[in-house]
Amino acid sequence: MQTSYLTQLVLPLALFSIMFGVGLTLSRSDFMRLLQRPGIVLLGLGAQLILLPLLGAMVLWCTEVPPLLGAGLMILTLAPGGATSNMLTLLARGDTALSVTLTAITSLVTPFTLPLLTLVVLDVYGLSEVMPPFPVLVTLLKMVLVTLLPVGLGMLVASVRPSQCTRLIPPIKVCSLIFMVLTVSLIMWANWARLPELIGAVGPVSLLLAVCALLTGYLLAAWAGVSGAGKVTLAIEVGIQNAGTALLVTGGLLQSAEMSVGVLIYGVLMQLPVLVLIGWRNRDLIPVSSTSSGFTPLD
Repeated sequence: MQTSYLTQLVLPLALFSIMFGVGLTLSRSDFMRLLQRPGIVLLGLGAQLILLPLLGAMVLWCTEVPPLLGAGLMILTLAPGGATSNMLTLLARGDTALSVTLTAITSLVTPFTLPLLTLVVLDVYGLSEVMPPFPVLVTLLKMVLVTLLPVGLGMLVASVRPSQCTRLIPPIKVCSLIFMVLTVSLIMWANWARLPELIGAVGPVSLLLAVCALLTGYLLAAWAGVSGAGKVTLAIEVGIQNAGTALLVTGGLLQSAEMSVGVLIYGVLMQLPVLVLIGWRNRDLIPVSSTSSGFTPLD
């Protein structure tokens, strides 16, 4: 029980600091890009908010995942990627401006959609009767306080004191990292005895879903005629989720350590397909041997 209380305390602090850091990097132009490039922005939002949850439901329907772990994965599909996807898009030489715009808009939308859709997930998995009561309005208010409010405060600080933002961002990142490491440690400790079993149950499905999500984003962008950098961006935005936001629901509100483990396992494995994509996008930067045969002569 002590672990549960600590998780409920640390998780909001972690998410608040993360979202404040996101706000420091945003400006009005990031939201105005919706009017400048409506087609690709709406395509990305549709893929994140509609297509990915449907894909998650399909993958979980085709596999045998325990209800708590499956519900955790579904809740994660309802939380689009945040600052992590922006960083990975930069590393993959994608359209960083598009990635930031999608993050800005989903940061405004998710606090309202996630509580309502979480209630649907609990009903579908038959968990409404066995889980703690899930008050949608209270959850929505908490989501606003730990996501929208810090984003707004970060944008306000960035607009009023732009010169100080560069000094604020590094310590904010350090605080966020400390809080998230503490949160992950608490959840893992609460499930340490069952961790191998849980990884075996949800690990392969998580990797399958992560690969399918990334490919879906890329192929959807290709079908729509998006440029190379744009295709990479949509692949990452669909393939990377906001584990911190999902953990706030599964660990902080639903108080389910097992459900949170599923979120954490996916949060780690979803990076692997993106790392492959980053390597492929930067393959021209890898030095090659000057010998025509590709073999180095032996002395």
